[in-house]
Amino acid sequence: MLPPVYIERIFNTIHRFYNIEANCEASIETNPGTLSAPKLKLYRNVGINRLSIGLQACQDSLLEKLGRIHTFNDFLNALNLARRFGFDNINADIIFGIPGQSVKDWKETVRIVAEAGLTHISCYSLMIEEGTVFGDLKEKGLIQEMDDELDREMYHYAINYFANTGYEQYEISNFAKPHYQCIHNMNYWERGEYIGAGAGAHSLIKSRRYANVSDILKYIDGIQAKKPVLEEDTLLSLEEAIAERMILGLRLSKGVDLKKVSDEFGVDVGMKYKKSLDTLLKKGLIKFDGKVVKLSEKGVDLANSVFVEFI
Repeated sequence: MLPPVYIERIFNTIHRFYNIEANCEASIETNPGTLSAPKLKLYRNVGINRLSIGLQACQDSLLEKLGRIHTFNDFLNALNLARRFGFDNINADIIFGIPGQSVKDWKETVRIVAEAGLTHISCYSLMIEEGTVFGDLKEKGLIQEMDDELDREMYHYAINYFANTGYEQYEISNFAKPHYQCIHNMNYWERGEYIGAGAGAHSLIKSRRYANVSDILKYIDGIQAKKPVLEEDTLLSLEEAIAERMILGLRLSKGVDLKKVSDEFGVDVGMKYKKSLDTLLKKGLIKFDGKVVKLSEKGVDLANSVFVEFI
């Protein structure tokens, strides 16, 4: 929705106040229905080098059900246009577990995105939240959430198909061609610091986690008064920070190097979580070689049961 001139102003401001690394990943979320030549031209000019396109599904009937404004053909046109403007690092988001989505629909979507020459694919299970359109329909009994077994069947189909077509699964929901892992997402999963600018944006600086107010007018008033209005502002304890590091890190296929985390926090993490690790090992939810902890295949499917052990 944002006219490209404002993206230009944002990037000009960033470059005025910060030294940006030459190979810095600069990524923008885009909608296939609104991506245009003028936008892409300006994005390239300001230094954006990665696009994430919200495809979601290849069937127009499912896109309509999701309330998307684009068609599958819009996605193909956006992809071709992006490549014409020199974008080669492109992600597509796809969703499984959509009410009414068949296994055949999902297999078709997986095949098409795998054959599209994308460098990155994000693959999510639809979560129906309260207060959303789908949440209201579910409450009225008009739709049902997908059966867990079918949901897992779709997920594992995608994992196997992408592996056979040259994509590495480096995180629970993310697949990349060699050297195209998403750098900013890796920063979150490895609990790096980040600054969020704008209404509703979150930041993590050292042990301070805070969020700007989501009301745009209140946010603007606060910035103009040089007194930013925050919706939350928390100083995390050492305990909370270590738990976050473990939970986020376990989302990664490479797992968590316990020595590295122990050195990071000055705490023997292996001893701290010995009981939990033993329990998870017995249940077959993790793999542990004495140094690195990873989710097992069963653990990926039951990830929340693993994560709760570190809270």
